[in-house]
Amino acid sequence: QVQVVESGGGLVQPGGSLRLSCVASGIGIIDSTYVMLWYRQAPGKQRELVASITIGGRTNYADSVKGRFTISRDNAKNTVYLEMNSLKSEDTAVYYCKAGAGAGYWGQGTQVTVSS
Repeated sequence: QVQVVESGGGLVQPGGSLRLSCVASGIGIIDSTYVMLWYRQAPGKQRELVASITIGGRTNYADSVKGRFTISRDNAKNTVYLEMNSLKSEDTAVYYCKAGAGAGYWGQGTQVTVSS
């Protein structure tokens, strides 16, 4: 079983920055962390994929965050990061980390609120 824990959310003003972290641990972690993904879900909206990164470092981003968000990972620490810059009010959401493709393993989420 793989456990996934996010941290780093909070309240930030528009134009500000935050860095989210996600640590994966447990049995089966190597296969499960081949790809790590960040999703977000805003109130009243469907969960959407924000960014993903493979164990080899290949990244993908949603169009809405390209140029503002950066996903990275430290394989030795089984940790993935989401650096968020130039934050907008529409980035307000609960951010979730998922380890692995398909059903994968989800964290509990961390709230990001962008507001003045």
